[in-house]
Amino acid sequence: MSALLEVADLHLAFGGVKAVDGLSFDVGEAEIVSVIGPNGAGKTSAFNCITGFYRPTSGRITIGGADVTRMRTSAIAARGVSRTFQNVRLFGDLPVLDNVRAGTHLWLRQHVFDALLHTPRYRRTEQEATDEAHRWLDFVGLRGDRAGAARNLPYGEQRRVEIARALARRPQLLLLDEPAAGLNHGEKRELLDLIRRIRELGTGIVLIEHDMGLVMEVSERVVVLNFGKEIADGTPEQVRQDPAVIEAYLGSDDDEVSGDGGFGDSGFGDTGEEAVRADA
Repeated sequence: MSALLEVADLHLAFGGVKAVDGLSFDVGEAEIVSVIGPNGAGKTSAFNCITGFYRPTSGRITIGGADVTRMRTSAIAARGVSRTFQNVRLFGDLPVLDNVRAGTHLWLRQHVFDALLHTPRYRRTEQEATDEAHRWLDFVGLRGDRAGAARNLPYGEQRRVEIARALARRPQLLLLDEPAAGLNHGEKRELLDLIRRIRELGTGIVLIEHDMGLVMEVSERVVVLNFGKEIADGTPEQVRQDPAVIEAYLGSDDDEVSGDGGFGDSGFGDTGEEAVRADA
């Protein structure tokens, strides 16, 4: 499997605080890799480096073999990287459909001249953007009103719209930052199925998530951070049995650590509501 994303010896410091301290991992095409860790572990900081929101102190990030470490956010997005955020970031007053249409701007080129004169080419691209938005809203299973304001949708539906907008950019690599936060058990099951269907499109996925039941079921590999340092990288089964991971989540008191490392059965349907969680 060829590496779509490669992160090599990544460091990020804010003053004397090391937010990311020597992180290295890779993601292949159509691979699901989760990045987990306790509060303050550096997970979102790593995401922000990969997507250009933060500039690393040192290290190297490549997308499809191209060095993007010092690139602007827009340039990284143009190379096929899309993301969601911990908190839903929609244009609340805009219609749902227009929120997703906004994701097409990276590849659907429009010219000011065409827009001003409302040319046939402009009308074609507008229709193409609308069709693309409906396609992705269908894909994520949106049940709510597409013509109404995005803020009027239930929270779980807003999460779907945000993922649809990210997919409308036609990414090679999709970064999902806590997509299950605030969802009920049924919505989490649907999210798990959605992540797998995105993977079937050939998209590489990096997932930050605190629901360990979901992580253990959907991931092919799991990278664990603690205080900015990578302490494990392996299959879900390897990670759940790793002593360093168990200590990072539960402490070192052997009397309080269960034989499965506190992660519970990997069957999300049975244990998702009881899985070990850590604050963002």
